[in-house]
Amino acid sequence: MKKVEAIIKPFKLDDVKDALNEIEISGMTVSEVKGYGRQQGHSELYRGAEYVVDFLPKIKIEIIVKDDDVKAVIDTITKIAKTGKIGDGKIFVTPIEQVIRIRTNESGEDAI
Repeated sequence: MKKVEAIIKPFKLDDVKDALNEIEISGMTVSEVKGYGRQQGHSELYRGAEYVVDFLPKIKIEIIVKDDDVKAVIDTITKIAKTGKIGDGKIFVTPIEQVIRIRTNESGEDAI
């Protein structure tokens, strides 16, 4: 099993969710996060004063999938979240040792 974490632009969330549902990936955790990479934030004017916005709003999607589904999930997120502009985001894949469903006590891939 693998954990796929994707950091994407907020306006792409619904499209990514719908595309993942189409490939039968329905369970995910979504968080509103802030960060920056190569974008380095930007300057804005507020009441005549300039200030720097260092951390930009992003969406973090976390999905636990079977090893066989990792490539399809990555390909789907990459295709749908891509705008071709700086700040499209990143995808991280890490191994998961164990998953346990609290309600039924199922474990492993059965708990996904």
